[in-house]
Formats: sequence, C-alpha cells, structure tokens
Amino acid sequence: MSGSTTVRDGTSLGVGTIGGGSPQWQNAHVSNPSQSAAPAHIVTAFLRDGNRLLLCHRSAERHRYPDVWDLPGGHVEPGELPAASLVRELREELGIDVAQPTGPPMDEIHADGFSMQIWLIETWTGTPANAAPNEHDAIAWFAEDELGELRLAHDGYLAMFTKAFAEQRA
Repeated sequence: MSGSTTVRDGTSLGVGTIGGGSPQWQNAHVSNPSQSAAPAHIVTAFLRDGNRLLLCHRSAERHRYPDVWDLPGGHVEPGELPAASLVRELREELGIDVAQPTGPPMDEIHADGFSMQIWLIETWTGTPANAAPNEHDAIAWFAEDELGELRLAHDGYLAMFTKAFAEQRA
C-alpha cells in the first residue's frame, strides 16, 4: 500500500469566513490529480474439495496478471457487501451457488492497486465450469503437491495454500 494520505470522502476541511466575521470551518472539495485512485476491492474463494483446490487460468490477453493461475472471484461492485459479491462472482465465473460467508475471510492480501479478501469455500451447489471464458481460458483442480509447479498470480499464494491444507490435516 502506498504511504499517501487518503481523504475518505473526497473533501477536506478549509477555513473561511461567514459574513466577514470570524473564521468558520467549511468543507471544500479538494482535487489532487497526483493521487492514485482507490485500490480495487477484490473477493476470491479458496474453493476446496477434500485435498484439491480449484484455480482459474487467466487468459494471456488479460491486461492484469495474464497467463497465471488465480483464485476465482472478482471486484466488489459499488454498494455491494464483500460476502455478497463473492456469491455473485462464483455464480458468474463458475456457475455454482454458495452460501454467503458469515465469518471473516481466511486471509487477505494488500498490494499496490488492490485489496483482496479470500474466503474458504467447501460446499456449493452445481458443478464448477468455466462460465467466464473471456476472463479465464481454463479451470482445473490441483492437489497440494502440484501447486508449486504452477505460475501463480501472487507470490503469497503458495504459502497460504500450503498453510490451509496443513490446517485441514491437523
């Protein structure tokens, strides 16, 4: 994450006067073109079936993270709760229905340009299929010992995946 200060609602306090009297605080819109846009809020699923994990291969033509294996999920829409977004994204990308998660995510990744919440999903209705071929050119199940051979979307994935499988065995 960057070290810049973010004004949450796009306003800052400024000093002004009312009717020529004493200074009064007022809200003034501040535009700073050098500030980057707010990070994207991403939700994903660690979709586990026993000792296998479902990953989606991002198409080589994708602008961001091309030609890598990634968790299924996507962007939280404005006004949407993250858990509800996860349900929508899994239906759109994989054609499956999951219950809306009620607990906290199993992990989070914060990086330049995005913040990602990852939920463990172990039950669903339907058979996962590549319902979003414009985003992924393949989906596949992988055992834990196969994950190290893959080109993954994020450096922290392998350690997180290994930890999740170890916790399942414990």
